Amino acid sequence: MKSVLEKKQMDTVQSIKQRFEIIGNDPKLNRAIEKAIQVAPTDISVLVAGESGVGKENIPRIIHSLSHRKHGKYIAVNCGAIPEGTIDSELFGHEKGAFTGATSTREGYFEVANGGTIFLDEVGELPLTTQVRLLRVLENGEFIKVGSSQVQKTNVRIVAATNVNLFKAIEKGTFREDLYYRLSTVDITLPPLRERKEDIHLLFRKFVADFANKYKMPPLKLDEGAISLLQKYRWSGNIRQLRNVAEQISVLETNRDITAATLQTYLPTEGTNLPSVIKDKKNDTDFNTEREILYKVLFDMKSDLHDLKKLTLELMQNSNSNVQETNKSLIKKIYGSKEEDSEIDFEEEPRTSFISNSNREQNYEEQDNNNYLLAETIEEEEVLRLEQKEIEMIKKSLEKNKGKRKAAADELGISERTLYRKIKQFDL
Repeated sequence: MKSVLEKKQMDTVQSIKQRFEIIGNDPKLNRAIEKAIQVAPTDISVLVAGESGVGKENIPRIIHSLSHRKHGKYIAVNCGAIPEGTIDSELFGHEKGAFTGATSTREGYFEVANGGTIFLDEVGELPLTTQVRLLRVLENGEFIKVGSSQVQKTNVRIVAATNVNLFKAIEKGTFREDLYYRLSTVDITLPPLRERKEDIHLLFRKFVADFANKYKMPPLKLDEGAISLLQKYRWSGNIRQLRNVAEQISVLETNRDITAATLQTYLPTEGTNLPSVIKDKKNDTDFNTEREILYKVLFDMKSDLHDLKKLTLELMQNSNSNVQETNKSLIKKIYGSKEEDSEIDFEEEPRTSFISNSNREQNYEEQDNNNYLLAETIEEEEVLRLEQKEIEMIKKSLEKNKGKRKAAADELGISERTLYRKIKQFDL
């Protein structure tokens, strides 16, 4: 047999459920109400957890009504519905001129509810800066209005609620760990509707009776198949979704006897409106793939630089037409196949090479003896050395042709457009 204390507690729970119109006899629901009754006479903070639509707003109302603050203010604040830029002003107030539009001093919720209770719904949506202010209120009851330097005191009991996993929010850095432990002195968790199968039909009957009275029509009746379907459905929106379905059927169905087939037409297909799963972090495979791609790009750049040095050496040793004929694949790789994409114009008719005709024979004789040494030297030169040589050759060609760019470009074996770009690049 149940003890006298247990019977008294059950009587108290039943009276509270009747007072706040809470339907159901699920053990988890009863335990949540018991905890609310036990914690109500104290001033400790309470965190109510549960999915959206399970009725979390009833717990802070129970706590406030059974506490010594029941004659004080009770303010419910939906933290997710207030814009980030104004939530500090809403909670803590602001001074006149604190920001654009602040034409007068305003009292915040913590000042108005002094001596009462504040219910912070969706507390996980609070910005980090507001979380710091809230932590200070929890620790010593102090707050500062926006635009003020004066510290004010408040004596407010805070009950918070959330439908998100705050441990995951802490890991992501969107919720402060110290604030979590200050809010969750006592945790009260409400079960989802799918875990209260015996209560689903009771709730449905309550809702259809209310709507029948509201719309002046006979109440609905479910057959056995409809009751079974009602209890097996997942109810992702919990009590709120069940209430909406009951109202739809009450208004739209002329036949008041509802079968499973009829009920099925009002139930969304399970899983069609579920959000897609997105990975929060990249795994090691993704990181290794990106690293391999980066290494490949670097190696390709090194190879292109080597090919560019090789082509430069060929240009210094042979005529332009010979270079074009013997290095077609290399030219295409470095400069592309279209003329507009090329940095150097290679034409079918041979042009004068970088080295003047008068000195060509002498240079060829010297190059026969020093070919290997020259190639090795160029291979080891930095890009800066190549640029210096290029600048020197452009200067000499311009001086020789008395500043005429077209003649200088012809002598250098490049287009006038490329020469103009080089002059601008090297500030010649």
